[in-house]
Amino acid sequence: MTTAGELHEQAAVAARRRRLAFRVSFGRYTGVLLGFAAIFIYLALTQSVFLQWNNWENIFRSQAVVFTLGIGMTFVVLTGGIDLSIASATAGAAMLLGIVVRDGSDWWIGCLVALGVGLGLGLANGAMIGILRIPFFVVTLGTLSIYQSIALLVTSGETVSLFSYPRFNEVSTLINGETGPFPTVLLLFGGLYVIGALVLRYTAFGRAVYAVGSNPEAARLTGINVTRVLIAVYTIAGVSAGFGAIVSTGRLTAAGPQVDPNLMLTVIAAVLIGGTAFTGGDGGLLGTIIGVLFLGLIQNGLQLSNISTFWQGAVSGSILIIAVGLGVLRDHALRARLRNVRRRRAEGEPV
Repeated sequence: MTTAGELHEQAAVAARRRRLAFRVSFGRYTGVLLGFAAIFIYLALTQSVFLQWNNWENIFRSQAVVFTLGIGMTFVVLTGGIDLSIASATAGAAMLLGIVVRDGSDWWIGCLVALGVGLGLGLANGAMIGILRIPFFVVTLGTLSIYQSIALLVTSGETVSLFSYPRFNEVSTLINGETGPFPTVLLLFGGLYVIGALVLRYTAFGRAVYAVGSNPEAARLTGINVTRVLIAVYTIAGVSAGFGAIVSTGRLTAAGPQVDPNLMLTVIAAVLIGGTAFTGGDGGLLGTIIGVLFLGLIQNGLQLSNISTFWQGAVSGSILIIAVGLGVLRDHALRARLRNVRRRRAEGEPV
């Protein structure tokens, strides 16, 4: 029978663990939140239009594709991988969407085609990585070029304009329209975030994603099918590329075969800046949202300050290196603290 003293000790240990978990979780976002606050205050004081709602609508819409792809990329990075082909898959799916609508199909058929193409491309990545055990870097670096070539070959490198096709107006209106005071696309992304967050937090699959990222071999020994998890996360990334194709095509009312060279870097940077560990097993979608908004704020600040957008890549890359470096330091500090706690317990000292 457990005594009152033992119950008190167990409660104290649990409380210490909760405090440690809170500090680690808060520390994950501290750097980016401080940076966000500093830039926000600076722009609010120096740019008269910064706080206007129209400007913030522009930020949300300009980061729409990054946020969409960031959801899928977060699942991949949580398993300890990276999908370098996600921007190329988006371009390929967008081109096929444009061709289908241009050739007479309704908008919803084109959207289904984009989602199906994205799913298929992501599934191909996941199968090569999960079943054939080819390293994710090799697979996604190769498919980056393959999917880019698909986007160029289907129209010989020409852009498919959908501006003159009334049957595509519904998509354009949805992506560029408003629901009340909010951009409709912001509400759609809120729904995607809620779904993704619930999956990661409350489902067995979400727990398996974190387990595989923390230690694939340990996850396998506990009965988790690591191969299926890897296939699933890359497929999710592919579906997010399909959604990204719909969003980008709706915003521009055109599908272009060229891939924005900064898009992939921006998506990866947003995920890692948001605190998701590049080694996997730690992070989540909330951090990705923070990372996307942070990079959107920087981009908006460069535009308002009349600074060349050529600096955007340099700024994003520098912030990415700093964010990952701070994450590594945080992990080292956490491991050192845990070792110290275990040592004190072994020696009978108070923790």
